[in-house]
Amino acid sequence: MRQTSLKMVHELARKDPRVLFIGSDLGAGTLADMKKEFPDRFFMEGVCEANIIGMAAGLAMEGYVPYINTIATFLTRRCFEQVAIDLCLHDLPARLIASGGGLVYAPLGPTHLAMEDIAILRALPNMTIVAPVDAEEMVRVMEASLDWPHPMYIRLAKGGDPVVSRAENGFEIGRAIQMAEGSDALIVSTGVMTTRALEAARSLAADGVAAAVLHMHTIKPLDAEALLRLASATRAIVTVEEHLASGGLGTAVLECVSDAGLAKRVLRIGLGDVFPEGYGSQEHLLQSNGLTAARIRDTVLTAIGGRAS
Repeated sequence: MRQTSLKMVHELARKDPRVLFIGSDLGAGTLADMKKEFPDRFFMEGVCEANIIGMAAGLAMEGYVPYINTIATFLTRRCFEQVAIDLCLHDLPARLIASGGGLVYAPLGPTHLAMEDIAILRALPNMTIVAPVDAEEMVRVMEASLDWPHPMYIRLAKGGDPVVSRAENGFEIGRAIQMAEGSDALIVSTGVMTTRALEAARSLAADGVAAAVLHMHTIKPLDAEALLRLASATRAIVTVEEHLASGGLGTAVLECVSDAGLAKRVLRIGLGDVFPEGYGSQEHLLQSNGLTAARIRDTVLTAIGGRAS
């Protein structure tokens, strides 16, 4: 997914002279072709994430569209003030391409796990947050990002994820995509968790439970219209995200449902209020923290009392 996003930066740079790239201490070969073709629009800085945010803000003020890439935790925890003041306060069209959203960097431990990135950025006015499900949807995200007038956080998975998105569904920032139909429950997911939500929906269907799946690729602005329309037609809502259960997608869904006065049960699946323990693979941490299709299935059954309508 990361390679797809960076290749798209180069493609966009060919189409639009406003596009430029800023990296923070990335590998020597990163976007080598773009560096060769557009040396004046390629910048590789050192370990100075706060500085590159200010740099991107200045360039955006001069009419450029900066695409910035580094590890998700460094784009959020490390330079939160600069993102808030330099980018969001001025509502500048910079793109934060965040590598390793969620538990991707499990081998490096809790310092590198982007488990609260959505929560802290969702609180910022003007910020847009997008988490595509696969590399093909990433292409559509990048195409849509070019003329988006606000700062944007693009949350990347590790890459190599199964392709479940469909070109015919299109892509529009702020418009969720329904990927399965059902009237018993609504599963709302984002990023690569949508793949597991679909797997859970298939398992439920085999037992006669029809669960709709809404892929909320844009967490902010949330597609309240699609959410409330589907929620009104189902008995309960289950949210799933590779993120803390508090502050992210699940919280956004709860707020939307509550503000609309919709009386629906909402159960959230996410990380608990702890730093995940141990090191290892992303899959190991996903399993040990219950971010699985089996748990989604069981949570849906709990939400609806274990019976189809």
